[in-house]
Amino acid sequence: MTTHTTAFSDHDHDHDHDHDSGSDTDARARVHAVRQRYARRGDRATVRGHAYTLYLVALFGVFYLVPMVHARSTSPALISVGNLTGSTPTACALAVTACWGAQLAGRFWGPLVIPPFLLHVFMSTDLSPARYLGSIARRRLAYAGTVTLLAACAAAYLATDLFGQLDTALRGLAVLAGISAVAPVAWLWGQVRAVRDNLVLASATGAVALAVTAVSHSAPDGAAWLGLWLVGAVLAATAAVVGRAAFRSIRDVDLARLARESARASQAQAYAWTGTLHHALDLYRPEPRGLTSALIRPDGRLRGYLAQGAVRALRTPGRASAAVALLLVGGAALAHGVAGRESGGVASVWWTAGSICVYLGSGWVGETWRGLRDELTMAPLFGEWWGGTLARALAWPVVAVTVGVCLGGGLAAVTRWPRHGAPPVDTVLLVAGSVVLVLGARFLREMKLHLPLELLLPVITPLGDLSGLRVVAWQFDGLVAVVIGVAVMNAVPSPLVATALAVGVAACCVWTGLRRTGWAHRRLLSRLRRV
Repeated sequence: MTTHTTAFSDHDHDHDHDHDSGSDTDARARVHAVRQRYARRGDRATVRGHAYTLYLVALFGVFYLVPMVHARSTSPALISVGNLTGSTPTACALAVTACWGAQLAGRFWGPLVIPPFLLHVFMSTDLSPARYLGSIARRRLAYAGTVTLLAACAAAYLATDLFGQLDTALRGLAVLAGISAVAPVAWLWGQVRAVRDNLVLASATGAVALAVTAVSHSAPDGAAWLGLWLVGAVLAATAAVVGRAAFRSIRDVDLARLARESARASQAQAYAWTGTLHHALDLYRPEPRGLTSALIRPDGRLRGYLAQGAVRALRTPGRASAAVALLLVGGAALAHGVAGRESGGVASVWWTAGSICVYLGSGWVGETWRGLRDELTMAPLFGEWWGGTLARALAWPVVAVTVGVCLGGGLAAVTRWPRHGAPPVDTVLLVAGSVVLVLGARFLREMKLHLPLELLLPVITPLGDLSGLRVVAWQFDGLVAVVIGVAVMNAVPSPLVATALAVGVAACCVWTGLRRTGWAHRRLLSRLRRV
């Protein structure tokens, strides 16, 4: 009797397994049919659109990537990694940065974001979220991992001599492969898990990185090379554990929140393709909360310019915290790069990276930039006495950026991080010039209005139409101004002349920004003197 019952149970189990396999196959076929139907809609991308995209990629490769590869193959590397004996802390820092950045990106635009119409169709069926979102997540995570690995390898080849020897190349590839495995699953984790779980993962990642660094430092000198292999193994194990938990969370994903994210992403994509990028980014700007009454004194008058800017910045605490971190890190990197400008190579990379961090932080430090743009473009409504408007709007970002850069640079100087023999006066001059350049580029970017129609006109060259490159340059004009300005300053041997050039570039950026708002006429200087 027992044997008969056991055999019957095994038969039922096999039947249930066949039924589950059949349902999985049926669900997969239904999802595939819906996707194929959606792919044949009337507004899908055309062959001409794909050809134009490939054309732009080919232009980028011919005019940018190929010359860089040729220059790298005929010249020494900017960064010499040596035998990678003491590179474990750097590898851990890169892995932690990639994980945290991927989590943050997932909170805004994760791998499960799909077109709103297609998501609505799937949500209206009897399929569970794991049926139609699981395959999307797996495919996009595979794409993201491949792109991350290729980009990391290309950056390592162009900037370092990592692939100069077989031993160092294998250890470096182990770390890069681990980062390329962790970053995609952290991207998915950031979208499907709650804020508390993301904080737990971020804290655990930092703790594990510190532990791996401590273990590598405590290893004997002969075994120090094992540090990078340990980093790669830990990253692979972390990717497996986190990825398994993240994919299990897809079945419990908040579909209402995913629908809102997909709708916002679709609108942002439309803005980015048909208009200006800052309109798309405005959709992800956090809403100010609280502290409304703090803008007014007890006697009913408005507070001072700096107090108003500080209060408005504190109304978006997450954005303000990111700005503070970027300004401190940017100030330290800027001081390090400027102090070592005579050595070239790595110092110029630090200089450029620090300036970019300060540029990003200057925009996140407050909402006064948007208020200034609105008041300048609506001058008939607010009146033409806008000298006071400039002072009121620019007081807080200028002071906040200056203080943040000084604190970051001072911290780097106290810890004796920039170990170079550059005179302090020259370092201060170049840092000040870089800050002025960054503020001018930020003013240029924030005064941007709608996309000029003339940018869409064709630019006929022997290589074809280059109007797309003009649009890209216009979208990222502030960042382009920062990079070009830092390159020009680095090329000038005299610190005083370099600072003067930075001030001149910043003045050109401010003038161009004022022209965008419609205030560039003959009596501009007289209007600027009004208070």
